[in-house]
Amino acid sequence: HVQPPESGPGLVKPSLTLSLTCTVSGLSIPTINYYWDWIRQSPAKGLESLGYITNSGNTYFSPSLKRHASIFRDTSKNQFTLQLSSVTPEDTAVYFCARRAPKDEFDYWGQGTQVTVSS
Repeated sequence: HVQPPESGPGLVKPSLTLSLTCTVSGLSIPTINYYWDWIRQSPAKGLESLGYITNSGNTYFSPSLKRHASIFRDTSKNQFTLQLSSVTPEDTAVYFCARRAPKDEFDYWGQGTQVTVSS
C-alpha cells in the first residue's frame, strides 16, 4: 500500500483552518523552474487550482482564495503545506499536490486526499 504524499485531516469544522502537507519523494522541491501547486476537485467546481510556491519560495494564489490561503515549505523535509482559514462546506473536495513544470505542464500528481468541511 503506497501512502499518498498529501496528509491532513479528513474532516474539518466550518470556520476553522485546514492544513494539508505534501511530502515529496524522489523529487526536490527547490528545483529551479519548477513550482509546486495545490489543486482541488469537487463535483460542484470541477478541477480548481488554488495556488503554488515557486522554487525560490514565492507564492501565488487564485484571486478567490488569496484572502485566506497560505503556502509555505520546509526544504529540510522536502514538504510544502497549504493552509486555508475560515473554511466553509464549499471547501469540501479532494485535494492534490502537483508539480508544475515549465510551460505550465504538470509532471507529478499526488494521489489526493479527501477533505470534508462539516459540523
